[in-house]
Amino acid sequence: MSRFVLITPDTEFEHRARQAASRLRGTFQSVATEHLPPGPDHLLKAVSGDPVEVILFGPQLDVEAAIRLASLFDLEYPEISVVLVTDRGEAVALPAMRAGIRDLLPPQSDVDAIQAMLERASLAAAGRRRGLGTAVPGLSRQGRVISVMSPKGGVGKTTVTTNLAVGLGKDAPAGVVVVDLDLQFGDVASGLLLDPEKTLADAVVGAAVQDSVVLKSYLSLHSSGIYALCAPPLPTAADRISGEQIGRLLSQLANEFQYVVVDTAPGLDEHVLATLEHATDAVWVCGMDIPSIRGLRNSLDVLAEIDLVPERRHVVLNMADRGTGLSVQDIEATIRCPVDVILPRSRAVPFSTNKGVPLLQDGTKDAATKGLRQLVARFGPDWESRPTRKLHRRAVL
Repeated sequence: MSRFVLITPDTEFEHRARQAASRLRGTFQSVATEHLPPGPDHLLKAVSGDPVEVILFGPQLDVEAAIRLASLFDLEYPEISVVLVTDRGEAVALPAMRAGIRDLLPPQSDVDAIQAMLERASLAAAGRRRGLGTAVPGLSRQGRVISVMSPKGGVGKTTVTTNLAVGLGKDAPAGVVVVDLDLQFGDVASGLLLDPEKTLADAVVGAAVQDSVVLKSYLSLHSSGIYALCAPPLPTAADRISGEQIGRLLSQLANEFQYVVVDTAPGLDEHVLATLEHATDAVWVCGMDIPSIRGLRNSLDVLAEIDLVPERRHVVLNMADRGTGLSVQDIEATIRCPVDVILPRSRAVPFSTNKGVPLLQDGTKDAATKGLRQLVARFGPDWESRPTRKLHRRAVL
């Protein structure tokens, strides 16, 4: 159950915040004061009840003092999300992020905006608690980097990517980020109905390279609770991004998120090879046509020769149709490995793509939805513990 604590003497803002919190599961407590305590323990002792998840430093507080106290919370209680309510957004954004402040909120925000902020902060707190609970002392926590690949375009790779990310996000709130590495013609933004202010081109240069807090501020939050780093708006930006920059970016994100789902460009260019060097999993998507199947076989052969095949691989046959004249057995014989998930041709898939709402987000009942859920299940904590003979069992739909 979420627990929200507000520090402010502003009774009007307190009323709006309490109303927003009442719409969410959890308790709300406010402390009416203009003076912040010297440390986190002093503040936490002043409140009682359930463990605190989100602390709001409200209007009429000293902003510099709030940032100092937030930095102490980030060191001593990193599982608590701190939000700063201020009208000095741009002026304090960088020091606030360096102090670990989760979000900035204008004092005039209405109840709906406050509610959305509390939801984001709660998801972030849940993700931090989960990460702290599984971390090994002295070692950085590395998330799984899932590279979604296809040698040919037009096989539904982005659709698989967005649905996989949304599906994983249901079990790992605030723990999933999807990266659009199709730098020239990426469609993750449209597939998730996002209009990002910052893109991947911004995330591989400047302060974001050195500071993960700055990097996370460049991510776009999706309504399902996952984050997205979208492709640049101009195709020419791809020429200015190197494979080395991509590798560093993925390493940063893997230290911050449980799952990094990467939508790659068709083929095996420099950026795709850099992704495979960091990938723990590769999801291969192919269509039920000879060029796509041969392309997959050739790609697997090339990567095996240069030892760039990730430890875990998952083959997805998309847009499966019995009327193509090919069988699953034909495809497996050609690519020389099992097909793990079969997604049948479905009208619901293009409809969801055009809406910008993935199937696993709106809960559409469809045969393709069942296959996508089975793909998500392959990344669950109990999948690896299954008998080896079951690891590549197909979902025949």
